[in-house]
Amino acid sequence: MGPIENLHYEIGQLAYAIAFSDGKIQKEEREKFQKIVSEHLKSKEYSFDVSDIVFQIMERDRMDSETAYEWAIKEIRTNSHYLSPELKGNFISVMQKVADAYPPFSEKEKALMDRFKKDIEGLHGDPIYYKK
Repeated sequence: MGPIENLHYEIGQLAYAIAFSDGKIQKEEREKFQKIVSEHLKSKEYSFDVSDIVFQIMERDRMDSETAYEWAIKEIRTNSHYLSPELKGNFISVMQKVADAYPPFSEKEKALMDRFKKDIEGLHGDPIYYKK
């Protein structure tokens, strides 16, 4: 995977962490999650389904939301030079839609969402990498 694909994958992983933070992901929540991620993280630059891959890996590894969050934000920081302002805004939007998708919006989801906004706020990509 290249840096752009990696950023998309990690946002999928963060979305999973948000969805999973309040406990087990229900079937309806999974379907909403997959729809949101597929619609908003689809890119011409890769041909894989982010949401499907994320769910397969996370469910296989039984990763808790805190571990999923930490791994994903570390990778986002590593690849942040490719993080355009538009991509950053799209990622924040996707995360909020996942958090709002299956009410109620729990305190754990709110805390993770606030943490994500704070963590990503300081990341600024380099136009040399994302403007081609």
